[in-house]
Amino acid sequence: MEPRIQYATTNDGVNIAFWAIGEGMPFVHMPWFRSSHIQREWQIPEYRRWYESLATKLCLIRYDGRGIGMSDRDVTEYSLDALVADLEAVVDRLELETVALFGVLHTGPVAIAYAARHPERVSHLILWCTYARSSDYARATQVQATRAFMETDWELYIQTIAHVRLGWSEGASAQQFAALMRESITPHALRALWKAYEELDVSALLTDIKAPTLVLHRSGLDWLRVDVAKELAARIPNASLTLLEGSSGAPFLGDSASVLRAIDRFLGLDGDARPLQSAGLGGRLVTILFTDIVGSTALTRRLGDEGARVVLRGHERIVREALAAHGGSEVKATGDGFMASFGSARKALECAIAVQKAFAEGGGAGGSANGVPLQVRIGLNAGEPVAEDGDLFGTAVNVAARIADQAQGGEILASNVVRELTAGKGFGFSDRGEQVLRGFEDPVRVYAVNWREGEG
Repeated sequence: MEPRIQYATTNDGVNIAFWAIGEGMPFVHMPWFRSSHIQREWQIPEYRRWYESLATKLCLIRYDGRGIGMSDRDVTEYSLDALVADLEAVVDRLELETVALFGVLHTGPVAIAYAARHPERVSHLILWCTYARSSDYARATQVQATRAFMETDWELYIQTIAHVRLGWSEGASAQQFAALMRESITPHALRALWKAYEELDVSALLTDIKAPTLVLHRSGLDWLRVDVAKELAARIPNASLTLLEGSSGAPFLGDSASVLRAIDRFLGLDGDARPLQSAGLGGRLVTILFTDIVGSTALTRRLGDEGARVVLRGHERIVREALAAHGGSEVKATGDGFMASFGSARKALECAIAVQKAFAEGGGAGGSANGVPLQVRIGLNAGEPVAEDGDLFGTAVNVAARIADQAQGGEILASNVVRELTAGKGFGFSDRGEQVLRGFEDPVRVYAVNWREGEG
């Protein structure tokens, strides 16, 4: 099944096409410059296998830049600020708190600029066969030769670029690439884009990058020297360089398995642990939510097993609808409650409030489901749990569960971590002081979320 195409709008009104697939750390795969068409690529086996491989462990996000592919074509602004705005629009549209960036080829400078400007939102930066100064690329002999064709013979230019980028031995793939390029961009748009790229120089921003960075480069490239990759790795703090065999600029051709292994090692995904979140959620920091029905055992005694299940199904419906509406991922159902994860602390609190309001609107102090009054308590914490076999483990999870145990029916309790993550976002909290949670020696400061009107 093809990914669902969505759109984000930039601050200058350009509609940017994107899709997101898979589960795990949000991983933004930058556009391919001339040949970016997120719908057409999915129909090409080499591209599709590449994307599906990444999406087995990651929430993979791909977008077309302005003027290219399925994004708005009728644009004239291609400055660095405008190109960064395309990426900003997609990240903001998905409400991602942190992302890993995969800057490929000519869009590497855009990834560098975003990482330098938004250090708090970039967890990892991977630069594939790219540069900080366009002059490092443009002065290559092959580049100078092919640029002349752009003005005089568009078809010859496309065919030549396809073979130069993918490798002269990749005949069938190069033809597919050429066809993709014809659909991705017009000659006029490419000339305008190239004019802007000729002036790109983000080398002054390299020292501003805070995220761990991996520079990946194929040693056989004759249009971008290895020295360029070495300089990138040397000038970016906390960066490492991995040189791979091969001459293709496409990571999905040649020894693509080595590329994937390098990415996995860098992101810490080379073990058995599964990624932490569902597609569209935030970065490695996860907000964990527990719900629990108060008095579920007594409810079963009063109604019997079948009657209690009818009521519990009402609870399950309410919670699942709230999770779907606020981007939450159900980790597991516990019979009388749920464990869920969110990439955004704000979304987690909004979901908790929606659940309590839904029960409250059903009648009674704690709400009802199917006419039987219910009281639900909710607890939240944020941290970096271990994800394995579809479940979450670790201290962050245990603290969230214990906080839920502290709550009364109709209450939402949150750790101080959650309160700090949502500071300034319109939520009200009442300090419950430091609580010694079962199984923990150190006390945890807990806050009640003021979700009822007039509370606080």
